Amino acid sequence: MNWSTLPSTVRWTIAGIFALLVVASLVVRTIRRAKPDANLGELAARVRSWWVMVIVFVIAMVLSRTVSLVFFAFVSFLALKEYFSNTPVRLEDRRPLFWAYLAIPLQYYWIGIEWYGLFIIFIPVYCFLAIPIRMLVIGQTDGYLRAAATIHWGLMICVFCLSHAAFLLILRPADDVTMLAGPGLVLFLVVLTQLNDVAQYIWGKSLGKHRIVPRVSPGKTWEGFLGGAVTTTALACFLGPTLTPMTIAQSAIAGALIAVVGFFGDINLSALKRDVGIKDSGSLLPGHGGILDRVDSLTYTAPIFFHYVYYLFRWQTFGTTGG
Repeated sequence: MNWSTLPSTVRWTIAGIFALLVVASLVVRTIRRAKPDANLGELAARVRSWWVMVIVFVIAMVLSRTVSLVFFAFVSFLALKEYFSNTPVRLEDRRPLFWAYLAIPLQYYWIGIEWYGLFIIFIPVYCFLAIPIRMLVIGQTDGYLRAAATIHWGLMICVFCLSHAAFLLILRPADDVTMLAGPGLVLFLVVLTQLNDVAQYIWGKSLGKHRIVPRVSPGKTWEGFLGGAVTTTALACFLGPTLTPMTIAQSAIAGALIAVVGFFGDINLSALKRDVGIKDSGSLLPGHGGILDRVDSLTYTAPIFFHYVYYLFRWQTFGTTGG
């Protein structure tokens, strides 16, 4: 998998993303010239971070499948690291935490060898059982339940859920095993997830009056949620048949799913941050916060979209060579 072997629709979509970034940069520069006193520091930082994120993502996508898997594994590592840095863990759990980090290369190895059966149960079953055993050997019972739940919840969100995006890469049409369908599916998922966040923010800022969950995320409004959902669904109807084997109707359902579950992924991490008393999960991405702040919606959209696509096409279109 490289730039020349990517479908032309994927290449044109990537080019369109860079065009949007160019427009965003020009808008920031134009506003600065027209209103020198305007405070655009955060907006400019967001745009610069988007440039970095898009360039890194595209490079990882076009070099090779192995590089793409390593990229997603590294994102999971950074997300899990931020999670453990912000959640209370016991000093005695340092070795169980090492086991948790060790699960990352193993989880992505199952993807690399296309072993769907182990991929889907490794963290929910085997890590769920093994890590508490390591904690029991330590012999510290104070805070045991909270520590076990904290570690496993982090693994599920930061590794298991995000790894579904990577597994999309290896899906291929059964009637032509030499052509990967995965890059288009991953691009569809990531673009819609991120644009849904942007659309909900813009609609919410423009028209938002009625809050949905004020105690969890005061900035979330019904107007923003519904406006983002309509925008994302409409864009899905265009991108779905272009990037994926989905029809317009199937793409519309996928877009609606991404909009709805992406919203819950966002407020799920908002609840975590409120619980531990932080505003951002980190500072790696200026204007955005940390990796978790940027992939919060993806932790929900990746598994839901993956299983939606797998359900639609597992017998007709897609097949894997693994177990």
